[in-house]
Amino acid sequence: MPKKILIIEDDVNILYSLQAKLSIEGFSVKPETGNSGVKEILLKIKLFKPDYVILDLLLPLIDGFDMLSAIKADSEISGIPVFIFTNLSDNDSKARSEKLGADYYFIKSDFAIDEFVAKLKKIIKNKKL
Repeated sequence: MPKKILIIEDDVNILYSLQAKLSIEGFSVKPETGNSGVKEILLKIKLFKPDYVILDLLLPLIDGFDMLSAIKADSEISGIPVFIFTNLSDNDSKARSEKLGADYYFIKSDFAIDEFVAKLKKIIKNKKL
């Protein structure tokens, strides 16, 4: 059974590049552009039941911090590891994400898509051990 990943990302180039790369790597991937409200996205998470969520903090209609907070506050899905993948490189954003329950924090400019996916796979593999 492939691991499932929900990606919440408004940059369609990044979103579909990640989706393609993760699909090739054997993951079942659901893309979400962040053009829905927090409640709608929470419902999608509950229906899809992903093993992991990749979340951008800068989204068009919702605040990524609010989305993270909502995921971690919902007992049904709070255990899903959340990977933050953002352009916010300041320490305050990182600290706020960690305080809200983010499991990992990655800055987009530090990674090519292939590198990010390789890092994700390594983390997921190490979690299984």
